[in-house]
Amino acid sequence: MLLGAAGHPLAFFKTRLGAPDLALVAFYLAAVTLFGLRFRNRDRSLRTYFLADQKVPWWAIAFSIVSAETSALTIISVPGLAYTGDWGFLQIVLGYLLGRILVCILFLPRYFRGELLTAYQVIGQRFGPRLHTLTAFLFLFLRAAAEGVRVFAVSIVVGIAIGTQDLVSIAIICALTLVYTLEGGMTAVIWTDVVQMILYLVGTIAAVLALGHKIPGGWSATHAAAAAAGKLTIFHFAFSVTTAYTFWAGLIGGCFLTMASHGTDQLMVQRLLAARNLRESRIALLSSGLVILTQFALFLAIGTGLFVFYSGVDAGAAPSGADRIFPSFIVREMPPGVAGLMVAAILAAAMSNLSAAVNSLSSSSVVDLYLQWRPTASERHRVIGSRIMTVFWALVLFVLAWMSRGGGHVVEVGLSIASVAYGALLGVFLAGTLSRTATESGAIIGMVGGFAMNLFLWRQSGPISIALGGYPIVLPKVAWTWFVLIGSLFTFALTWITSRLLPQKKTQPSY
Repeated sequence: MLLGAAGHPLAFFKTRLGAPDLALVAFYLAAVTLFGLRFRNRDRSLRTYFLADQKVPWWAIAFSIVSAETSALTIISVPGLAYTGDWGFLQIVLGYLLGRILVCILFLPRYFRGELLTAYQVIGQRFGPRLHTLTAFLFLFLRAAAEGVRVFAVSIVVGIAIGTQDLVSIAIICALTLVYTLEGGMTAVIWTDVVQMILYLVGTIAAVLALGHKIPGGWSATHAAAAAAGKLTIFHFAFSVTTAYTFWAGLIGGCFLTMASHGTDQLMVQRLLAARNLRESRIALLSSGLVILTQFALFLAIGTGLFVFYSGVDAGAAPSGADRIFPSFIVREMPPGVAGLMVAAILAAAMSNLSAAVNSLSSSSVVDLYLQWRPTASERHRVIGSRIMTVFWALVLFVLAWMSRGGGHVVEVGLSIASVAYGALLGVFLAGTLSRTATESGAIIGMVGGFAMNLFLWRQSGPISIALGGYPIVLPKVAWTWFVLIGSLFTFALTWITSRLLPQKKTQPSY
C-alpha cells in the first residue's frame, strides 16, 4: 500500500492509459530528448553554456519564462484549488503583472551593465564577496527545496498514468531531462521550453474542450451550475493576513513574490540575461505575464468544470486528494489520444522546469561559489565544473523530490517554501538598489534576520499568544502570500538600522 501526495492510501496503480496513449507519451519523451540534444555545442564557454551567447529572441525567452513559471505543479494543482474553492487564486496574477513592471524598472538595468552571468554578481559588486556567497547559498537552498516539490508533483501523474511507483516516476523524469540539459546547456533549455510550452497549451485547450463534452449542456451549463454554487468568485476585498487569497494579498503579496522570483532568482534572471539587450529582456518579461494570466484562467476553468462533472456523477467516483482530481480525470475519462496528449503536456511542463532549475543551480554553483574560490581557473576547468554540477544537482533534486511527499496542495507547498527565502533575497536586493548607506555587515545581519522571520512564519502552526508588558498579544497564523512582503521589509529595515549602528566603509554601487 502506497501513500499518495495527500497522505491517503493509494493502491498500486496498474496501467490506465491505453496503448495508443502510452505510445504517444513514449514518442514525446524520446522526441524532446533528441530535440534538446540537437543544441549540443562544441564552443565550451560559460557564456555559451549558461546564457546561450545572449542570442535568443525575446519571444522565445518569454515562452521559456512561462514554462519555468508554470511547471507540472501548477497544471495539476491549480485545477484542484478551483475544485475545492473558487477563482480567488487569480488575484495573485494581478500582483504578478505589477511585480514584472517593477523588475523592469529596478533590477533589469543593473543586470545589463557589465558582463554578468548570475543575479548574485550584482550583490558582490555592491556589497562584497561575503554577501555575494551568502545570497548564492540562499538561492541554492531555496531553488533545490522548492524544485523537489515540483518534481514530485509530476510523479503523481506518471504513477497514475503508467502504474509506476513514485521513485521510478521521479527517476524517469530526472534522467531524461539531465541528458539534454547536460549536453546543450541554456540553449537547449530555452528551445525545448518553447516546444514544451506550446505542447502543454495545446493539451490544456484540448482538456477544456473534452471536459465540456463530458458535462451535459457543455460549458454554458457548467457556468450556470458553478455560479449558483459560488465557484466563480474572483475578488475577495477583505483585508486579512491570515487568508491567502484576497485582493490585497494577491496584489501586494503577488507583486513582492514576483519581484523576488523574477528579479532575484537565478532561475528567471538567467533567462532574462540571455536576451540580446535590455529592451528585449523587458519585452520578454512583460509579455510572459499576459500568457500566465491566460494560463491560470484555463487551469481554474478546468477545476470548475471538474467540480460540476463530479457533482453530477456518483460522489464516490471523485478521487481523494485535490491534486489527484485532474490527473485521474485525464486517464479515466478523456478519450484516447487526448489523454496521452495531456500526460505528455504535463511531462513537458515538468521537464522544462526541471531543466531550468538544474541549469540555474549549476550556473550559480560555478560562478558564485567555485570562481570565488578559484578565480584563475581556466575556461576548460570552468566548463567541466559546470557539467559536474549539472549532474550533481540533478541527483540532489531526485532525492529531494522523493522526500517531498506530504500533505496539502503541492502548488501552495512549493510557493510557500520558495517564499521563505525570497523575502530575505528581495530585501537585500532592494537595500542595495534603494539605499546608499547600506553596508555589507548590515546586509548580512538583515538577510539572516529576514530569513529567520520567514522561517518562523512558515513553521507557525497556528496563532501564538505572548505577554508583552503584562498585556497578552496574539500573533495570527500568517498566510503564505504575505511571506515575501514581510520578509523583505524586515530585511530592508534591519539592514538599514544595523548599517547605521555598525558603521564601516560603505561599498558604493558599481552599477
